[in-house]
Amino acid sequence: MTKTSEFRTLKDLFIYSTTNYKDNTSFSYIQGDSYTYKQFGKKTEYTANLLSEYGVKPGDKVAILSQNMPNWPVAYFSAAAFGRISVPMLPDFSEYEVRNVIEHSEANALFISNRLLYKVPKDLLEKMNVVIIIDNLEILKSNDVAVTGSTCEPQEEDLSASIYTSGTTGNSKGVMLTHKNLTSHLHAASLLRPGFEWDIWLSLLPLSHTLESSLCMMLPMVSGSSVYYIEKAPTPTILLKALKDVRPTTVLSVPMIIEKIYRNSVLPKFQASPVTRALYKTTPGRKLLNRVAGKKLMETFGGRIRFFGIGGAKLDGEVERFLYEAKFPYAIGYGLTETSPLLAGAIPENVKWQSTGPAVHGVTLKINNPNPETGEGEIVAKGPNVMKGYYKNPDATEQAFTEDGWFRTKDLGIIDKEGRLYIKGRLSNMILGPSGENIYPEEIESVING
Repeated sequence: MTKTSEFRTLKDLFIYSTTNYKDNTSFSYIQGDSYTYKQFGKKTEYTANLLSEYGVKPGDKVAILSQNMPNWPVAYFSAAAFGRISVPMLPDFSEYEVRNVIEHSEANALFISNRLLYKVPKDLLEKMNVVIIIDNLEILKSNDVAVTGSTCEPQEEDLSASIYTSGTTGNSKGVMLTHKNLTSHLHAASLLRPGFEWDIWLSLLPLSHTLESSLCMMLPMVSGSSVYYIEKAPTPTILLKALKDVRPTTVLSVPMIIEKIYRNSVLPKFQASPVTRALYKTTPGRKLLNRVAGKKLMETFGGRIRFFGIGGAKLDGEVERFLYEAKFPYAIGYGLTETSPLLAGAIPENVKWQSTGPAVHGVTLKINNPNPETGEGEIVAKGPNVMKGYYKNPDATEQAFTEDGWFRTKDLGIIDKEGRLYIKGRLSNMILGPSGENIYPEEIESVING
């Protein structure tokens, strides 16, 4: 087993994976461009030196605006593993949001995909030391710079990434994650879900999300696993073909994807005839039908999935019951960009209905000001994965922590006797009922939608 506890920086991870897994496939398009770990290493070093040629120095910000592709990790590590700070942006950011993030972060280099080039205002392109088309790593434009840049060995307290949770003016908060934040999180994730060289990951969520970059880019590197990207937008037809072609062992998802599959593909079959409809209303009948549907779902996913991780929002209770009774290997995670992201998680062997699982290794969770009757209160956290703060925003940083230094998630929850966390809603969304009871819009929504 890899000693992830020995990684101090992302440079350590980069050297480890490109040295120990040279010939393994690292990052690939499905039936398209592909890198071995050795090729990934060489391409990243080449790109890091390219940034230096155009005056990009240690501590400089390097923005990335691109859909997922094999060169996305190249761009990220050419910055983060060589002393710079990567600034990923969501592909669906508007031109206004892109401007806001680039200006606020003070990035002086940009990786941009051909597909999203139209979103970057021309005046911003002009200000950059260098703009690199990420699809082929060719220079789109560059400015004459007086001083050649350089790389350096990052230290564990150095910033690795500044990730903007939103691009709008009011909420433009750049989450500052250090190398220690990300490597300690990597260690916790490796203990929760050990990886193997034969693991095949299918990447669905944007790499600009901390969830995807931490768990579907960095974590596979620990075990020399392979990650596959879909070239086109993953419509249901394209996604089904990708699952068939790749036959992944691991997929990360948001609840919406699996909820859509359940409501659009699984449930209609149960409701198709009076017999199955009546059967599904009984507990034994429901369990039997769910088990049969689970076997078909496994086939749809290519037949060898062992870990279907769900995070980003609360999973619908009915859909989770289906996955559990279907014996589908789903896992649940909970966290925030500010926490690199995992705070709690449960692997397929120990999921419990509607719980996000216990705190991950190194993280302490507690409920702040719990309601004496229900035990519900704000979830607060401490751990080496908690952000340094918000870039150029000391007020927001101060508000993100309690006076005694716990990170405030703004989520409400309870922790049971076994240490499992249950999310109950958002702090700001809670409605106090006429009898003093706590009412959560999320629960009302689930009743209406059900």
